Amino acid sequence: MGIQDLVRVVLPKDDRFYDFLEEQARLAHECALALAELGGEAGKTPDGIAGVRERVHEVEKRCDKVTHQLEDALSETFVTPLDREDIHKLASLIDDILDRAYACASAFDMFSIDRPSAAAIQFFDVLERATALLKEIVPALRKHDFDAIRAGRRQIKTIEKEGDELYRKTMKALFAEPVSDARLLIREKEVIEILENAVDTSEDAAEYLANLAVKHG
Repeated sequence: MGIQDLVRVVLPKDDRFYDFLEEQARLAHECALALAELGGEAGKTPDGIAGVRERVHEVEKRCDKVTHQLEDALSETFVTPLDREDIHKLASLIDDILDRAYACASAFDMFSIDRPSAAAIQFFDVLERATALLKEIVPALRKHDFDAIRAGRRQIKTIEKEGDELYRKTMKALFAEPVSDARLLIREKEVIEILENAVDTSEDAAEYLANLAVKHG
């Protein structure tokens, strides 16, 4: 047992860091749900795409605030429940999911995309399911329920593979036929790549959680 591990046993637990990580994961799923409004009735409302972008941005800003609070707590806490670099890395990965969701919403607004493509709507669903699982398994870290983390990681990996296949099919279809307006191809490619990155980052966060399960289990 290392010195830090021994100190963690002796000193009272500081559960703030679990609170921060769990709130980040909850906000990641909330952000995915908000982004999915682009493919529903909200995308047809008077404020349309811009309104959805603002809702996504509002959630993303709330997560930024939580991330900053976590980083401040790391700088002022001598003993953390997990290695501080692990806490920071996991928090950064979850925060990146929201950054990518906001980048996607911004791309719709910036490129004046009126409605998402069928592939984009499918990706919204993939991201929504991946973040829902992530929200479920992050609290398992506090409980040291490493079996739940590993099981959740496997489920998210399956979803991520589904996203990979959707990405390949979409890219193949985009470039299969000549297009009359290259701008349409460029903007669809941009949106799909951002969404695929968001799903990949969700899987990266789950993978990092699984690594922590091995490290501490």
